[in-house]
Amino acid sequence: MMFKSRIISNSRPFGGEVKEEHKNFNKLHEALRDHLTRKRFLLVLDDVWSESPEDWEGLVKPFYTCSPGSKIIVTAPKDILLKELGYNSLYKHLEFLSDDDALSLFALHALGVRNFDSHLSLKPHGEGIVKKCDGLPLALIALGTSLKTKKDEDSWKGVLESEIWKLPVEDKIIPALRLSYHDLSAPLKRLFAYCSLFPKDFLFDKEDLVLLWMAEGFLQQVTPNGSTEEQQSGHDFFDELLSRSFFQRAPNNESLFVMHDLMNDLATSVATEFYFRLDNESGKNIKKMKLDKYRHMSFVREEYVAYEKLKVLENAKCLRTFLATFVGEVEPWRKKFYLSNQILTDLLPKLPSLRVLSLSGFEISELPESIGTLRHLRYLNLSQTPITHLPEKVCNLVNLQTLILFGCDELTELPNNFLNLKNLQHLDVRDTLISFQMLLEISKLKSLQITLSKIDIESERGIEIAKLKDFKNIYGKISVVGLEKVQNATYAHEANFSQKKLSELELVWSDELHDSRNEMLEKAVLNELKPCDDKLIQLQIRSYGGKNFPNWVGDPSFLHLKHVSISGCKRCTSLPPLGQLPSLKKLDIEGLYGVEAVGSELFGTGQAFPSLEILSFYDMRGWEKWSGAVFPRLQQLGIYGCPDLVEVTLEAMPSLNDLELYKCDSGVLRRLVEVASAVTKLDIFHILGLNDEVWGGVIESLGGVEELRIRRCNEIRYLVKSDADPSKILVKLRRLRRRIIVEATS
Repeated sequence: MMFKSRIISNSRPFGGEVKEEHKNFNKLHEALRDHLTRKRFLLVLDDVWSESPEDWEGLVKPFYTCSPGSKIIVTAPKDILLKELGYNSLYKHLEFLSDDDALSLFALHALGVRNFDSHLSLKPHGEGIVKKCDGLPLALIALGTSLKTKKDEDSWKGVLESEIWKLPVEDKIIPALRLSYHDLSAPLKRLFAYCSLFPKDFLFDKEDLVLLWMAEGFLQQVTPNGSTEEQQSGHDFFDELLSRSFFQRAPNNESLFVMHDLMNDLATSVATEFYFRLDNESGKNIKKMKLDKYRHMSFVREEYVAYEKLKVLENAKCLRTFLATFVGEVEPWRKKFYLSNQILTDLLPKLPSLRVLSLSGFEISELPESIGTLRHLRYLNLSQTPITHLPEKVCNLVNLQTLILFGCDELTELPNNFLNLKNLQHLDVRDTLISFQMLLEISKLKSLQITLSKIDIESERGIEIAKLKDFKNIYGKISVVGLEKVQNATYAHEANFSQKKLSELELVWSDELHDSRNEMLEKAVLNELKPCDDKLIQLQIRSYGGKNFPNWVGDPSFLHLKHVSISGCKRCTSLPPLGQLPSLKKLDIEGLYGVEAVGSELFGTGQAFPSLEILSFYDMRGWEKWSGAVFPRLQQLGIYGCPDLVEVTLEAMPSLNDLELYKCDSGVLRRLVEVASAVTKLDIFHILGLNDEVWGGVIESLGGVEELRIRRCNEIRYLVKSDADPSKILVKLRRLRRRIIVEATS
C-alpha cells in the first residue's frame, strides 16, 4: 500500500498537476498506458527499497505497450529484487568513491581544503578513517564535519581506533555514522533521537521541529531562562545537526528538510525504548507490546484511521506525544484523510500526560469538549482540517505554548476566553477566516508570536495598518491588501514593519489607477513599510502607484532575499537597483508600462546579480532598450509581450540554458543568442520580423541547443537553409533532440 501511495503522490503524469482521476492506482495505470502507447521513454526509479515482485509487476504493467528501445533505470540498495525477477545479467554494482576522491571529500569537510598539505601530521589518521568509510559519501561528510573543530592528533587517532568500528553491523547502521552520532553532545543526541518518530522521506519544517522540541521540554533543560532563548537554542541545535548531515535540505523545496534513509535508520537505532513509530510492520505486533513504557508515538496518516488500530494506546498512560505524519505531497491536490471520532472522544481523554497532539490533515470538523482535560498539552496542531470552531474548553489548556491552525479555512473565530491561554507563545492562523479585529484583541497576550497570511485594509483612511504596531511578534508570510486607502504615511510608520520578523511580504495596492491616487503619498507609504532585512526571503510589490521606488527596495542589506516580484506598477518609469541583492535567485517584472529603458539603475554599482538564476519580463509595453553587464549565473530568461524592445546591448549570459521569447522583436532574439552561447532550450512564439534571413543567423549561433520550439513564426519557411553544405550547419545542431514547429496563421 505504501509503495502505491508513494507512486501516486509523486506522479505528475504529463507535466502538470495530479488529476483527480489519477489518484486511484488503477486509473493512473490507464492514463500512463494511454499516454505511452507506441512511444519511447526513459524512466528513472531512484532508491527503490521494495523487494516485492508483485509491487514491481504492478508498477511496470502500463509500460508493456510502449515502443521498443524504452528503458527503465533502477537504483536500489539491494540486488535481491532484480535477481528474483530474473535480471541477473542486467544489474551493475555502482562503485563507491575512489580512494583519492574519498580522501579529498573527507578533507574538505574536516579541514576546509581538499588535501592534507597543510596538515601532514593528520594525514595518516585521515587516510585510515577514510578507508574505514568504504567510499560512502554520507559517512565521509558526517565524520569529516565532526572533526572540523578538532585539529589535534589525539582526537583523530581516537576516531580511527574507536571500538565502534569493531561492533557488528546491525540494522543497516554504518559504523561511521554511529561514530558521528557518538560525537554529538547529550542534548543533540536527544534531539536527534526524537526524529526517529519521522518516517522515511518525511519532509519537516525547521520552525515546527523546534516548537516540538520546546513542547517536549528538551530545550528548557539547556536554556532555563525563557522561551525566546529556548527557541534560539533550538535553531542553533537544528543548524548543528544540519551542518553535520544528520538533516538535509529537501531536494525540491528549500524551505523543508529531510533525513537520509541511513540517518533515519540511525535515529531509530539510537532512540530509546520510550519512542515508538507505528507503521504497517510494527502495527502487526502492537497488541503484544508493553505500551506503558512509551512516551512518544507517531503514526502515518491513512485514508481512514480506525479506532481499533489505536485502541491499545489506552494502556499508554504515560504517552506524551501523539503525532500524525504524512509521506508525500498533499498539495496541489488535496487528499482526504479520516480519523475515527472515537479516537477523539474515547482515546485522547485516557492519555492525560500528552504534551504534543497533532491531528493535522484529518477531516475533523470539531473537537470534543474533553480536549480541555489534557492539562499538560503544550503543542496542538489542527492545521489543514475543516474545523469550524474551537471548543470553549480549549481555554483550559493553561500550559499550551503552540497552537497551529494554518489552513483551517472554515474557522472564523476563536473561543471567548482565549486570553486565558497566558502561556501561548506561537499561534499560526494563516489561511483562516479569523478577523483582523479578533487578532488585534488576542495580541494582548504578552509573549505571543502570531503567524498570519493576510491583512485587508478596509476603512477609507486606512488607519488599520497603524494597529499592526500591537502585533509585537508577527512571523512568517504576510500580505497587506488595500494600501491605496492609507491616507497618511504616519500610519504606515506606526505599523513598525522594520521590527517584524517576516520571511515573505506582499504589498498590494488597487489595480485601478485613477487620478485620485497620489504618487508621492504612495512612495512615502512604501518607504515606511520597509521590512526587517534580517529574515526577508521573498518580496512582492503589486500595483504600486509611484514613479520610482524608495531606496530600501534593492538595498544590499537584505542578505537573505531570494525572490522579488514587481507587477502592475504602471506609473513606474525606472526600476530599483535589484542587482545589488546578494542572494537574489528569481526576479519577475510585469506590467511596468512606463519603463522605457532597463540598465544601470537596475544593476547598481559593482558586480550585479551574483546569484540570479531566473529572470522574467512580462507585458512591458513601453520597454525599448536593455543594456547592462554580465549575468554570471542566469539560467532561465523569459521575455513575454514586450513588442517595443528592439535595442539589446548586454555583455554576456554564460550560464543561460533556457530562453523563452513571446511576442517580441526578432532583433532581441538575434542579440540574445549571440551573448548566450550555452542555450540548450529555445522556445519562441510570434516573433516579429523573424524571416528566413534572420533565422539563418540565429540557427548559426545555436550550437548547443537540445530542444527547439517554434510557434506562430510564419515568415520562417526552412529550419535550415544555406548555400553552404547543409551537413556543416546540421553538425552544429548535433545535440538537437526535438523540433516542434507549429504552423498557424497570425
